Amino acid sequence: MTTLAVNLRDRTALSAWAREHGVYLALLVLIVYNAIATPNFLTVDTVQLLFSQVPPVIIVSLGMALVIGTGGVDLSVGATMAIASAVLAKFVVGVGAPIGVAMAAAVVAGLLVGVFNGLVVAFARVQPIVATLGVLVAGRGIALVITGGALVELFVPFFKDVRLGKFLGIPYVMIVAALLAVAIAFVVRRTAFGYRLLAIGGNRRASVLAGLPVRRTLIVVYTISGTLAAVAGVIATARLRASDPSYIGLLMELSAITAVVVGGTSLNGGRVRILGTVAGAILLQMLETTLVSHNAPDSVARMVEAVIIIAAVYIQRPARSSR
Repeated sequence: MTTLAVNLRDRTALSAWAREHGVYLALLVLIVYNAIATPNFLTVDTVQLLFSQVPPVIIVSLGMALVIGTGGVDLSVGATMAIASAVLAKFVVGVGAPIGVAMAAAVVAGLLVGVFNGLVVAFARVQPIVATLGVLVAGRGIALVITGGALVELFVPFFKDVRLGKFLGIPYVMIVAALLAVAIAFVVRRTAFGYRLLAIGGNRRASVLAGLPVRRTLIVVYTISGTLAAVAGVIATARLRASDPSYIGLLMELSAITAVVVGGTSLNGGRVRILGTVAGAILLQMLETTLVSHNAPDSVARMVEAVIIIAAVYIQRPARSSR
């Protein structure tokens, strides 16, 4: 019995270590593999390319981490990106508005989608997966209606700065993503809102009985998620130099959920790991880049992503009692 107890403790400790540090170990292994097997991987250009591609995933994943921290999920983030992109194109091409106004309108559109999701979850008490699934289904259609069902090219000089601009060799978009990550980490760790968010994810019924503003907190969380998705949609549009509702944000919800779960945030709620989420997003982008570098089809990348999700959820399962 003593040996069994020791083995169980060892397994529990190993599982806890994997939940805390697994994403960093996987990232290190992937870096070492690429350094050996991928030509010209250890170059400044490769790092800059990675840092220019990964920000939309990081930004969306930050909002997803907050939602999952409450015990919910936001399947509408990809569609929200498409809506924001479509609104941006409409204001630039259709209205002739300045790019600053168009970008603000796009972000407001994402904010409104988030408010809608929050209201449905908080007041209508619809399961988050169902509420946001509705927007996932309808949102991309709304974006297509806004753009007239066609790709809209956007030759905006400012977008060149978004795509190519760097500060001390670091792309502007990566700096934006890093600042947002710091801000979200501060909110989660150092504010009353963050404590309420984690309390709701840990036990919503107890939070209600304790008098916490559960509904208001949920609305704010989904609003943040929608707003961040819109910011990511603007960045993706700038990189593409066009608004394509059929492509912008496609399968982003899968990437965001994967980054969050791989980063150590439990799908059961009550816990949010921002640094792990960022590392998870970088891991996914680097994995996709690695597969492309070795001529693997996109379908393989998606299957690998699905395996990663299953593995991460398995690692994070609650430890079994020894009794």
